[in-house]
Amino acid sequence: MKIIPLKEGNFSTDAAKDFTLLTEENKDALKGIKMSVTPFLIVTEKDVILLDAGIGWKNEKGNTVISEILEKENMHRDQVTKILLSHLHKDHIETTITRTANSFEPTFPNAKIYIQRRELAFALENKDSHSFDFDTLEKLIQLENIVWMDEDKGNISEEISFEVVGGHTPFMQVFWIREGNETVFYGADNLPQESYLKYHLAYKSDFDGRKAMELRIGWVKAAAENNWKILLYHDLYKSIIAY
Repeated sequence: MKIIPLKEGNFSTDAAKDFTLLTEENKDALKGIKMSVTPFLIVTEKDVILLDAGIGWKNEKGNTVISEILEKENMHRDQVTKILLSHLHKDHIETTITRTANSFEPTFPNAKIYIQRRELAFALENKDSHSFDFDTLEKLIQLENIVWMDEDKGNISEEISFEVVGGHTPFMQVFWIREGNETVFYGADNLPQESYLKYHLAYKSDFDGRKAMELRIGWVKAAAENNWKILLYHDLYKSIIAY
């Protein structure tokens, strides 16, 4: 199994959930919450899996950071077979679509996109929330290659399992990818940074902060006992913790 962090950058986000790239010039002046945005590409013998899809950040050349990382890794977007979305906040879905002159298209045309149907219902009930980009979301759900998920837990393939756990959002789901003796765990925004493992806190930014905290405690124990690799979507400095 190969794990490729697709780090788009370190950002500051404000109350309106607008993202500003952190630079040497502005990092001390910006007062918002600081976080990275790091989707992951997991390459197994059977699949090329994208875990969440970032904010589509573009560099000075106008290219998305994710596309440039893929090019450096000798990977092409046509090779992605599955996109696993933990939840539908705007910093997790943008790269699923590419806007064209008059319309849009799937960025990864051969990939099935796995979405929890109840998570979509929650998003559509919160049209006043800055956490969602409804223009992107409405385009995403028009794509033909979506797999709508209704179960609380199960297997997507022999290698991939999932569970709807709630916490950060009511129907957020987490994923395990297993190949051989290796297990990768992605807790998404219930476990986004290494500091969440050190300090047992219930965060107000979560839909159910106490539940997210309790889940983290259990996952850390399981990771230590079973030698998981934990993927960190929002950590400024570290993308992977190996136990």
